[in-house]
This record gives sequence, structure tokens and C-alpha cells, in this order.
Amino acid sequence: MNKARSGSLLIIGGSEDRTGSRDILQRLVALAGGSERKFVVLTAASGRPEQVFGQYASAFRAMGVHDLTHVRTSTPEQAQDADLARLVRAADGILMTGGDQQRLCELLGGSAIERAMHDAFESGRACVAGTSAGASALSAQMVIGPASMDEGSAAGLGKGLGFVSGVIIDQHFSQRNRLGRLLGLLGQHPSLMGAGIDENTALIVQPGVGIEVIGQGTVSVVDCRRAVSNVSDIAPGAPAELLGIQLHVLPAGSAFQMEVHEPGSSMLSRQARPAPRQVQDFVSTMMQRSRAA
Repeated sequence: MNKARSGSLLIIGGSEDRTGSRDILQRLVALAGGSERKFVVLTAASGRPEQVFGQYASAFRAMGVHDLTHVRTSTPEQAQDADLARLVRAADGILMTGGDQQRLCELLGGSAIERAMHDAFESGRACVAGTSAGASALSAQMVIGPASMDEGSAAGLGKGLGFVSGVIIDQHFSQRNRLGRLLGLLGQHPSLMGAGIDENTALIVQPGVGIEVIGQGTVSVVDCRRAVSNVSDIAPGAPAELLGIQLHVLPAGSAFQMEVHEPGSSMLSRQARPAPRQVQDFVSTMMQRSRAA
């Protein structure tokens, strides 16, 4: 398979298969250019970094990957380490694991490692992947706070790593009943769209090319930009009235490409088709490269 000419994102909803067919991780290897390429795993989100890396190391070895490095950053000082940043910048496949996305961004935000990740992506060489917390952190504005809307306080938005702008990414979406949480956030921030990704499901994004859903679940695209809401008139955390919401459900196998894209650049499914009118805004927004300030 030819290597993609544009950098790519692999946004995973969490709990991806690491011991069976490993379809999502196999696609990460393919998007990075093959098993002979350089891969790094960043465990900044995890409170059990060695254990988590060990799980991924076993999975990558089973896929024939030998050049795999654990980039462990438990302190902001480690995230500024020039040697670690060079490893990340030289990587073809970069994976951020799950855990706590707020912890992840507090450690990596504005760091040498974050800049190295963007450099690798913007060079057109690397696939940058995030699973669970690592997925949410890929957006410019990410979810922080309780896992659902019934935990006593409302979720909010914090600053993410900025690989995607204009879309809030949520994960474990159907399994943890997070539609209410995402609707609450979009009611407060009506200029944004939402993408809720199920477990063992991933959204592939190739800027300038298109998007694809792989795995076993769905990606729910929630658009409240034209909805009517009373969110400004109610107490924080109270359920909002939202009228005119648009919801698109993209199952695994959905693949949409831009009408004009670079010939030969696509690593998407051969079944990719021009984006229907209903999801053109979402596809074009996901196509925009964004760099965290």
C-alpha cells in the first residue's frame, strides 16, 4: 500500500481491539507507511503508563512493528525534553493512549513534544492517533468534567491540542450514554459541531482528502448550529431546551471524500464517495488543519 502524501488522524473511541484482529491498530500501521516505520506511544493521559504501554507493545509486536518507543511524560519538565521531542518528530505513527484528557493536555499543552507532534503531522508524513482521552485531546476545544450529565455538575470545555478545530470529539459514546453531555456542551457553544465515537470504532481524517469510519460501531455527528436553545436562560447544568438539532449517524464503512482532492493521495476505502450535502459541513470542517496556539 502506498504511503499517504498528507498527514492523517486516527481518532479512536476507546477500547479498540488489541488482541484479536486489531483492525484499527492495523490501519494505524498502514497509515504510517507499514510495520517497518517508526512508532511512538505517549502515555501522558494514563496513571498506569508502564502497564498501558506494555499492552500496546504486545499488540504492535504481533503486527510486526519493531521500532516502537514509549514516550513517558509524567511531569511538564519531561514534556519539554529535547531528546523525547526529537523521537516524536521523527515518528511515522504517533499514538496517545487513554486515561484523563485534562491531565494529558496539562502535561503536553505548549510543550516541545506537542510542537513535535504537530511538526510530524504537518510534514505530511505521520499518522497521529488518539484513543479515548487521547481522541478528545486532538480537538482544539475538548470535553472536561463529569462523564455524563447526571453526575451533579455540568461538563465544560478546555483547551485541547488543536489537530481538529470546530468539532468537539467525545468517546465511548454509545456505551456510556454521552449524547446528553455532548448536547449540553453544544447548546452552550452553538458554533461548534460534535463527533461522538463508539468503542472499537475510529474516524480517519486525511486533510484535503476525506474521512472514513472503521471498526464495529458508529460516529454520531451532532449539529446544533441552527438549533434554537434556552441555554442562556437556565441555571448551569440544568437540561436545556434544544429545537432543530441535526443528527447524522455514520456506521463503520462510511467513507466520504472531498469533490476535489489530490489524485493518488487517498488511504481511504475505495468505496469513498463525494460527501452528501447533509454532511458536507462536517467533512470540510474535519479537513481543516489546525495548530494549537
